Amino acid sequence: MTTRFKLAGAALLMSGTVMLGACTTAQTAAVSTAAAPAAAETAPDITKDEVLAAQQAWGKALVKIATDYEAGGIDAAKATAESVLDSAYGYNLGPVLFKPTLTTAPQTFRTTKDGALAYFVGHDEDYPADKGFALNDWRAFETENAAIFLDDDVAMSMGKVRLTDAEGNVTEVDKTWGYKRDADGNLRIVLHHSSLPYKPE
Repeated sequence: MTTRFKLAGAALLMSGTVMLGACTTAQTAAVSTAAAPAAAETAPDITKDEVLAAQQAWGKALVKIATDYEAGGIDAAKATAESVLDSAYGYNLGPVLFKPTLTTAPQTFRTTKDGALAYFVGHDEDYPADKGFALNDWRAFETENAAIFLDDDVAMSMGKVRLTDAEGNVTEVDKTWGYKRDADGNLRIVLHHSSLPYKPE
């Protein structure tokens, strides 16, 4: 074989290799593009107005539990409280960081729905110290926020909550709430810390 034919054969072989490589690369790119997942939709940021609305909804729910208890007894109050926990709290997302106002060790913290329900309406032998905070004759509710923190699908608030009973007595507590938007777009309470104001002797 002459040198001229050898060079021509080598050129043909190289050309074929380049073409094959180009085809392989194009196919790989096509497969990669087809397999790439669509960009996930991001949840809308939580707004201040949503936090304020959630606070008002919580207060109205507390008053409703109290009035349902007076009108229909513990069964009615418990049904309302369960509905509130299902719709407002994030027990569907995991443990809720709930430290109620009037709890003591070893049941200070209530990370489960059962523990929260017992705090609100009592009548649970597993939580014998709970008398049912929501069963007091509450009639009105107001908040005074010190600050609200917003960060994408998470928000936190801290401030005063004042509850008024049927006789006009006001109970004031220091309260911190944490919210997260769930997959359905709803705000869920995932942090709830409440305590009585410190009063130095």
